[in-house]
Amino acid sequence: MNPTLTTRLANLRARMAQTNTDLVVLGPSSHMLYMADLSPHGDERPVLLMVSPTFAGFLMPALNVDSARQHTDLPFFPWADADGPDAALKDLLAATGVTRTAPSIVLDETMRTDFALLVLDALPGARRRFTQDTVGYLRSRKDDAEYDALKKSAVLNDAAMAAGFAALRPGITEVEVATVIRDFYKANGATTEFCSVCFGPNGAFPHHHTGDTRLMDRDAVLIDTGGRIHGYPSDMTRVGYFGSKPQGFDEIHAILDRAVTAAIAAAKPGVPASAVDKAARDVITEAGYGPNFLHRTGHGLGIDVHETPYITATSNTVLEEGMVFSIEPGIYLQGRFGLRLEEIVIIRNGTAEILSDMPRTAISGG
Repeated sequence: MNPTLTTRLANLRARMAQTNTDLVVLGPSSHMLYMADLSPHGDERPVLLMVSPTFAGFLMPALNVDSARQHTDLPFFPWADADGPDAALKDLLAATGVTRTAPSIVLDETMRTDFALLVLDALPGARRRFTQDTVGYLRSRKDDAEYDALKKSAVLNDAAMAAGFAALRPGITEVEVATVIRDFYKANGATTEFCSVCFGPNGAFPHHHTGDTRLMDRDAVLIDTGGRIHGYPSDMTRVGYFGSKPQGFDEIHAILDRAVTAAIAAAKPGVPASAVDKAARDVITEAGYGPNFLHRTGHGLGIDVHETPYITATSNTVLEEGMVFSIEPGIYLQGRFGLRLEEIVIIRNGTAEILSDMPRTAISGG
């Protein structure tokens, strides 16, 4: 087995011991990709990875076995369409050695409900929870290889963002700017994870759907974009304007930059995630725009664009070395414009290190 996967499996078993977990069950998901470097075709045919303290193996449709074997040497318990998965599932459960009447099991919260019910029906006395304190816990603490991949993805995203702002010209549409960014990712070996381009009042919608709005003088411009390369995504928001600045732009931009700076300073090992949210939110509230900050301060980033830890006012997650997350306060002024500044940081060597190399200064177009 790949040494990284061997380490991850050992780490998972250590967490299982610490959390009194008898069995972890994962479906086709980023959790399975993390644990086994396998992302099988997801359809109605049950695919499961089961990990116990003494065994790990797959329930796998027979027609996928040969392809999946290229990625893992863990044992398969195959089943054919003509037979159904019940017998193979029974054999796999027996192999795990889980014999307690009421085992403590962890289910992948992202897998299909019918897959989860197969497991629960086979273990009727099971006490079940989701992956937060096992696989999710491990995934939130990035290793050196993950740091390198995320850093490379962030630096490429800097250049994609610059290409988007460089494309601004009178009358260009949001969709056309997004196409420039998507083409940049493709030309540099990456895929587009998402791309939101917002002109003028559209920036006041935190999740604006990029459309046919045309760029005009005095428009604020907000671009939130991310690509994926080497298996890991990027995520960053930058703002600017076209022609003349809209009234109030500099004030809001300065407040947000102070909020980002305060949140980064607060993000240290041993600090609850809620304290990072508070640091950003206090700056905005004290400036008189508290009601215009409409969302949490951040989310974790890893294999998924959104994963633990979540930087919210109520999160009691304690930050630790290796955690990667966004800091992205925003102020949204309906009918005028909205601004958001976003950095991805990693808790590294006791502080929050920014992955991007791109300044947060406003970008002038036109």
